[in-house]
Amino acid sequence: MVEPHPGHEYAYNRWYEDDHYYAGATAMPWIFAGRRWVATKDLQELRYPEKSAVAQPVGAGCYLSTYWVTEGRYDDHMKWTVAINRRLNRDGRVYQDRTHVFTAFQDHEATVYRDGAAGPRDFHALDHPYAGLVLQVVDAEGPERRAELLEWLRSRHLPKRLKGSPAAMVTVFRPTPLPGDRMTYVKQVEGVDTRLTLLWFLQEDPRSCWASRFTGLDAAVAETGLGRVELVAPFVPTVPGTDRYVDRLR
Repeated sequence: MVEPHPGHEYAYNRWYEDDHYYAGATAMPWIFAGRRWVATKDLQELRYPEKSAVAQPVGAGCYLSTYWVTEGRYDDHMKWTVAINRRLNRDGRVYQDRTHVFTAFQDHEATVYRDGAAGPRDFHALDHPYAGLVLQVVDAEGPERRAELLEWLRSRHLPKRLKGSPAAMVTVFRPTPLPGDRMTYVKQVEGVDTRLTLLWFLQEDPRSCWASRFTGLDAAVAETGLGRVELVAPFVPTVPGTDRYVDRLR
């Protein structure tokens, strides 16, 4: 999740669309799908909680890029991504006027489906034309509580929330540490022992269902005593190759 610096929105988007999405991601071995998402100003204003451990201020990070890495190939891919990005830096192909707000590689823990065996599987999620995405970040009260929090989400909370909702699935991940030789502009991942990241894939624009479906997620988690919500942030998909939405970020 990245924030282009003020005045650099168009240039950043063109760099990512025309170069980095390919050279810095999908052209590398073991990445098999990817998709970009954007939060216009009105979507940024829906985010909560106001005091977030992920984004300061909570509206920071108007672009989100998501990629699927082949299971069992994380270490192999990391060697490629570090080496490739070092070369891109040397070649002057890394856009500097941006801030990494929330960047992490994460291991898949669970997927909960609204419709059971019907519909796309989670490995289809970045290719299927979903109309929206909600990023939710939850921190357990301690490392010893994360497994319990995950089980509550998987078996109780998410099935109930998904029933009859426009969200077709929720994928749940836990972050892994970034390598020591990562790019210096990407900070080390926080919450490796406590954090869970949820991606809600929506079949309609998040604005149309926000009030009815996505308010109160923080209260639901807090009531369990297992953890706290650090971010709930809606996005819509970018249109590849275009500058759509860039003029609506501020």
